[in-house]
Amino acid sequence: MRIGIAHLVSRTKLSCTRLMSSLSLMCAVLSLPLAASAHEVRPAIADVLVTDMAVEIELEFAAEGLLSGIDLGSVSDTNEAPQADRYDALRQQKPDALEAAFRAAWPDLAPGLILKVGDTNLIADIVTMNVPEVGDVELPRDSRMVVLAVLPEGEQGVQVGWLPEYGPLIVRQSGAGDDLYAGYLPAGELSDTLPRTGIAEINKLTAFVTYTIIGIEHIIPKGMDHILFVLALFMFALKLRPLIIQISAFTLAHTLTLALATLDYVSVSPQIVEPLIAASIVYAAVENLFGGSIGARRVVLIVLFGLLHGLGFASVLGEIGLERSNLVISLVAFNIGVEIGQLAVIACAFATIYVASAFANRRRYENEELAVQNRAVLFRGASMVGSLLIAAIGILWVIERTLF
Repeated sequence: MRIGIAHLVSRTKLSCTRLMSSLSLMCAVLSLPLAASAHEVRPAIADVLVTDMAVEIELEFAAEGLLSGIDLGSVSDTNEAPQADRYDALRQQKPDALEAAFRAAWPDLAPGLILKVGDTNLIADIVTMNVPEVGDVELPRDSRMVVLAVLPEGEQGVQVGWLPEYGPLIVRQSGAGDDLYAGYLPAGELSDTLPRTGIAEINKLTAFVTYTIIGIEHIIPKGMDHILFVLALFMFALKLRPLIIQISAFTLAHTLTLALATLDYVSVSPQIVEPLIAASIVYAAVENLFGGSIGARRVVLIVLFGLLHGLGFASVLGEIGLERSNLVISLVAFNIGVEIGQLAVIACAFATIYVASAFANRRRYENEELAVQNRAVLFRGASMVGSLLIAAIGILWVIERTLF
């Protein structure tokens, strides 16, 4: 038995070294969005008011993205584009200079804002434009612009969208009261027809699929804070029971606050929620370093953290908007998408551990018990390294979200 244990220790030292190096690289890659998030490509928002005579659109968007010529539909971060330097230079321009440049380029950009009435394409003119001050150039700057197009005679409604290279677009119908139409359009898609009187209605199946995709995307690839929290839960123990308990508690909690916040029963400022979400990541990761079994205290804390993360999810839906006629369907679909994203993260984490374990156990142990022990040692090493890196990223986020 002494020989077997000595053999196990010598093998696992080398295996842990290799695995820790791999995990360090993996976590370093995962942390890249921390630095890149300042240039994240976010959906533009178009609030559309359709009357008998005209269509008026108030756009909230990063004007630098369109001016720089970046294909916003093919990248998630402006740093990935060849025109990144051009974008950064525009980001540093003062409001008057950027507005003048955008107005000069509008005749070329305007056809990319698609306004269709039947087979007729309309061209919109700029009514007003407001560019914020330069501020922190490491953060996106959202300009606001109002454009107007005269409608042809008739009763046909308007479809709204823009070119794929302009990126994703959120279309919200103004003047619709509680029955607000809201459509999330991946790059290049058109909205449903917005009538001149009344409101547009989204097909229920379309709403379900759309908001499921939004939920998935909010985790993968955009929800790095939620990904790291789920990984911290996974790294607590290499056993199914603690993982199921933790994920179930987290899911129930964030589902509750997501619903309450979306229905306007709860409202907490993102300036409070976002630092606390980062702090929850730090706590969950640091506690992993001390090991232990799952207990009531950790479950209660995970429930509290889940309530915070649910408020974070709700802020995403608040920006996109939910069509009231399909409110329940959209809310359920978004939550399903979030769960799919979380399960995908866990599946990838499990696969990584077991592939690494299989690599370390290339020569099969005659004693299966030693193989299990080796896997536990590998997991503990991975958990220590991974949790330290996750905690470090979380601390940076706490500082960033509190001070900046």
